[in-house]
This record gives sequence, C-alpha cells and structure tokens, in this order.
Amino acid sequence: MSDESLQIFTDEAEDLLGVAEQALLNLDNLDDDAETLEGINDLFRTFHTIKGSAGLFGLNIVVDFTHVVESLLGKVREGSLKVDHDMVSLFLLSRDHLENLVAHALSGETGMENELKQTDSDLINRLNKYLGLEPVESPEASIPVTVAGQSPKVDGGVENENWHISLRFGVDALRNGMDPASFIGYLNKIGNLTGVVLLDDAIPAWSEFDPESCYLGFEISLFAPSTNKEALEEVFEFVQDDCKISVLPPHSHIDDYIQMIEELPEEDMRIGDILLACGALTLQEKQNILNAQDKLTDEVTAQGEGGFVPPLGEVAVEEHVIQQEVVDAAIKKQAEQKKMRESGQQTIRVNALKLENLVNLVGELVIGSANSELNARRLADDDLNEAMENLLRLVEEVRDTTLGLRMVQIGETFNRYKRVVREVSRDLGKDIELRISGAETELDKTLIEKIADPLMHLVRNAIDHGIESPDKRMAAGKLAKGVVNLDAFHDSGSIVIQIRDDGGGLSKQKILAKAMEKGLVAKGQQLSDQEIYHLIFAAGFSTADAVSNLSGRGVGMDVVRKNIEALRGHVEIDSAEGKGSTFSIRLPLTLAIIDGFQVRVGDGQYIVPLDLVDECIELNESLRSKDENAHYINLRGEILPFMYLRDMFSVTHPTVTSTQSDPEGMLGVKEYNATRNYLGDLLVEDGHCAAQRNPEQRDNIVVVRFGGNKAGFVVDELLGEHQTVIKPLGKVFQNLRGISGATILGSGEVAMIIDIPEMVKRIIQRDNIDAVAAKTIH
Repeated sequence: MSDESLQIFTDEAEDLLGVAEQALLNLDNLDDDAETLEGINDLFRTFHTIKGSAGLFGLNIVVDFTHVVESLLGKVREGSLKVDHDMVSLFLLSRDHLENLVAHALSGETGMENELKQTDSDLINRLNKYLGLEPVESPEASIPVTVAGQSPKVDGGVENENWHISLRFGVDALRNGMDPASFIGYLNKIGNLTGVVLLDDAIPAWSEFDPESCYLGFEISLFAPSTNKEALEEVFEFVQDDCKISVLPPHSHIDDYIQMIEELPEEDMRIGDILLACGALTLQEKQNILNAQDKLTDEVTAQGEGGFVPPLGEVAVEEHVIQQEVVDAAIKKQAEQKKMRESGQQTIRVNALKLENLVNLVGELVIGSANSELNARRLADDDLNEAMENLLRLVEEVRDTTLGLRMVQIGETFNRYKRVVREVSRDLGKDIELRISGAETELDKTLIEKIADPLMHLVRNAIDHGIESPDKRMAAGKLAKGVVNLDAFHDSGSIVIQIRDDGGGLSKQKILAKAMEKGLVAKGQQLSDQEIYHLIFAAGFSTADAVSNLSGRGVGMDVVRKNIEALRGHVEIDSAEGKGSTFSIRLPLTLAIIDGFQVRVGDGQYIVPLDLVDECIELNESLRSKDENAHYINLRGEILPFMYLRDMFSVTHPTVTSTQSDPEGMLGVKEYNATRNYLGDLLVEDGHCAAQRNPEQRDNIVVVRFGGNKAGFVVDELLGEHQTVIKPLGKVFQNLRGISGATILGSGEVAMIIDIPEMVKRIIQRDNIDAVAAKTIH
C-alpha cells in the first residue's frame, strides 16, 4: 500500500467525517421523523463508505469499530431504537475516535496504543449497550457482528419468503426434447413448491391443435429462502431460447435490495447496472428487457409518430421480474450519483503552495503590465495604447479569476462552532442555540484559516460570559434558551462577521473598575462607550468572578485583537446591559491584490482601497471654513471631518520653498505630538511644522466610508484607479500606524497603501470635533 494511496483514503475519510459531524449536529434540531430518518440514512451511508474504503486498505481497526457504529445506526433505521441527545453525543465521540484511528493508520502503525485501545473498548461497550449486547471484556476481544437493517422472518417462513416464477414455454419446446414437468420437479429439490397454476389460455381450437407443439404456461410459487435469482435462472438455462421466464423475488428481499442499492459506490451507473449490481436483476433478465426496449423502439419508428418507449425500470416491472419499490430506489440512487458526479466535476484538490505561487505570479503580471502601460503612454502610439488596453483588460480578468480560486464559503468554518456551542453549553448547564446566517458569503481561504481561532474564542466567550443561566434568564423575563447568532455579510468592500448574543451584555461599570484597578485608566478620566468596551482587549484583562477552564485568566482577548489586526481587520463592540452584545469583525476580502485609487501628496504617491472610496470633490473656497484650525466641511448638509495627508506624513509641498513660521495651514506642536507615531518625523521649528499649504494649490478631498463613518483626506492630485499588489512592509515596520502595506508602481516606485480604518478612527476620535463642527456650522 503506497503512502499516496493511503493519503487519498485519509483525505476522503476527513471529508466524510466532516459530513458525519454536520449530520449529527443537525439531528438535535430535527423534530420531523421523516427528516430524522433521512439524516440517519445519510449517516449510515457515510460510515459505511468509510468502512468499505478502510477495508480496501486492510485497516481492520477502522473497519471493526465502524461496523459497530453502523450496526447501531441500522437499529435506528429499522425503528428498533429512537435517537436521543445522549446517542447523538455517543455518535459524535465515535466520529472523533474514528478520526484518531484514521490518523493512527496514516502513521503506518498496525496496532493501537494503550490510550487508543481503552477509548476503543469504552466506546464499543457503550455502543453495544444500545444494541443489547454483552460488554467486550478486553480491547482484543472480537467485536460482535450484527447485520444492520436485516428483515425479520415471518413465522412459518412461507408467505413472505416465496419466489414467484412465471414460466411460458415456447411452441417448439416439446420438439426440442424438453419436458416441462421435469423442470417443475427439479424446482421442488431447490425448495418447496407451495403452488403451481397451469395456464392453458394459449391452447388453440381443436382444428388448429398440433400435438407436438407446447401451449402451456405455469405460475409457480416456490419457498426457497436460501437461493437467489442466478440459481433459479440456471435451472432453465437450456430452455432460455425457447421460453419466456420471469423470476420475482420474495417481498422480504425488497429491503435487502434497497439497502444494497444505497450502499453502492458513488459511481456513474445506469438503472440497469444498479439493479444488476444489487442482484435484483440477472444479466439475462437485463438483456431480455433491453431487447424488449429495442423492439418497442423499432415499432415506434415504423409508425412514424412521436411514440414513447418506456424506461428499463418500467419494462422490468411490467415483465414481473422486479418490484416497483426496488426500481424507485435505483432511480433515487442514480440521481444521487449524478449529483455527486456534477459536484466532483466542479471540484478539484489543489496544493495550497501551488495556488499561492499562482497568485504571486499574477501579482508580478499586474506590476509588469502597469509598467508596460506607462511606457505605452509615453510613446503616444495609438495602436500600442489600444493593444495595452486589451492586455490590461485580460490581466484584470486573470487576476479576478485567480483570486476567485482562493475564495471559499465561510459556512464550513461556521459549522465547526455548532458542536462547540452544543457541548460547552451542556457542560455549563445552559440551553443555547446557535443560529447561522450568511454561510454562503465568500472570503479568501487564507483569511478564513487565520480567523478561525479568534472566532472560536469569541463564540466561547458569548456562551460563557454572555448567555446567563436558565434561572437568571427566566427571572429577567427572557426565554430559558439563549441564542448566539453568527452572521457574515459584505459591506463597503469588506466582509463583516458578527457574533451576537441575547445575554447580559457588558457592564461598563465593572470594566472601568477593573481597568482602574490595573492602572489602565486614570481616576476621573472620561471615556466613550467604545473606548470602555475596547478595554477588554487589554493584555491580562478579565472581569470573570471565577477562573474556569473556559475563561477568567485574561488570556485570549488581546490575542484575538492582535490576530484580527494582523489581517488588516478591525473589531467593534456594541452592547446593552441586560440585552446582549455584538462583536463585529471587519476584514478585507483578500490579502493579495485589490483595486486601488492612486493619489499624489507632495512628491510621493499613495494608494487608497477603491472599495472604500465614496467620492472625490474639490476643496474650494466655498467649502473651506473660516476657522483655519477647523478640519471639517459641510458636505450637502452633512458634517465631513477631514485631514491633510501632507500634514499627517510630514510632506512639504513641492512648490513651497520657505520654511519660515506662517500660521496659515501649519500643523501645530499639539497636533504634531499626537501624530508622531505615523510614517516619518515632522520637522518642528519654533513650534511649527515645515509642511505648509500653497494657497494656489487646488486641493482635492477623497471621501471614504468605513464602518458607517465617513471622513475625507486632502491630497494634491487624483491619479485614478490602479491595480494594487499588496506587499507586506516587513518586521521593521510592523508597528507602523496609518499604513497597511506597500505596492510597486509601473514606474518601479514604491507607493504606500493607506490604512483607511485606522485613519478614519483617528479623525472621528479627534478632540472636540463634534462640538467645534456644531458651533461653526450653526
């Protein structure tokens, strides 16, 4: 067995176990018996597929354990047992154990370690308890074998086990030396003949009667529970060309055939092949039915009209060689196979490193095409420019298609937390329901992998801190069952993931008291609600009254914030005491390539993410405030705060040569001290900044929107759209605020990408902006 083959089995088993976990978690919320049965059937097929695949590779430890799980599922399918929450929990533990067994098999070990053996034995005993079997004495003891879904025998074993054989001898049977009585006598040796009906309707009038011709037919009822269709067909092997024979299995075989059909591999099979594979049809019967179909097709063609040729299953039922229930099961199986085939055609496994290399190459292609476009414009050749436009359009399509390869639905990540909510809430004695919306929202796979752990922590916090105990909820006039909502949606070029609960909410007084105790907040310091809520992200901060295995140590929330910010994301908190809390994580759609808007500030060029740009306007005199220190405008009746990027990044305008003190447009020392953490150092002379505004320069405001807030950035020139390949700044600049990355322009120059969320946050939180704006406008 090659390592590659074993890896294929492991990947398949991993996918199937994921499907099994989802199906098990869904069972908790199914009230309809039909839906529950369908879920059990799906589970049975999933575990059976794992068992079959493991058997092909000789992984007996996986086969043996899965067989016991399959047996219990078979009892549930029969209706002998009813599934409950404890059984679902046992199945979930069994699913986890199977995952460990598969991982163990991948390591190449044939036996089991002591801990794995003990878990195996404990789970088998718990499963056997449901089956009514004696406990296994040791891990090496043989596992009892039961047949899942086996039909019970009817007392007496006659009526339910009878085969029905319809026999029509050909006219030349006697001439060819065949004795009908001998065949009937031989059948009596295979089983017991319980009924033989002689059919003489084919005997002609006496004047046309031929004593050497055979006109007889028989309807035979045979009790032979241990035989099969092939054995009965062999009885008439020598007369098949002269006879018409139909063998209808007993009704007790219907369930067996249906079960075998359900257990068939997910391959592309026709109805006839499915019925043949499960034994419901023999090869001869299939050929006879196909011949009958061909004959009907010829008749329809000869008539020259739009006639209808019935499908194989319908002909088989009419010929009395199969029951309708079996045909229906085969049709359902064919539909499932078709669905799986279409799904398989749409999906292919690609090594993540290969995909990463492809994205990097496309990024270099984008940079190279930008350089070519710049040179084409410089040459001012119309044909060349037209060709470049077509090339850029194709590059953009390649870029979007490549990035689309990394986009996956976030629903798979969300589904992981169903089990977390189920098990943790039961451990805490709480009744909590997880509601998911926006599962189809797509996000870069790299982001999904890195956001999984922060999301897990926030969900566990909502369960532990947010949702109250049933008694407290009922005392507060709430339903005993708490609700945690996990939502995802797109907004302003970003994806927003929200974790909402209807619990007790965050206590501002408690947070402030703890912050003062730790020295994070000075006594008497005034903070906004958002500033208070964000104190919970401080390292070592916790308001839990007691330490548990879930919370209370102050480890986690600071890591959550750092991980989210490392993805160029931001987290916002909204809470109402007694009503619940909402944690909103806002992330970029991708970390690789974005559409940007290029601007010039001084001699430098900067990139603003295009998805966040609302509009661009000229900052003319009619919009300027009389107060030179007021950084806001009245934009169509709306207060729009803004900042000069040249001041923020200490850029001296190219047309300004004087560095003498001039109050107009200067950045004061106070503003300098507040912004010195940004890119570059501001040169301060005599309490003023060297960066000055040229009164003749026509300024433009780039209006951006983020998280429901709008702000503006004053720039020197608008340069238009630019495909932006995001390049990380490296460890040296990892603490740089206001810049989220860099890109390489077509000219080879480096342009900084502005961190819009951070800049908007800074503008909005500027001291007394609301008060100053209201005073000036009104």
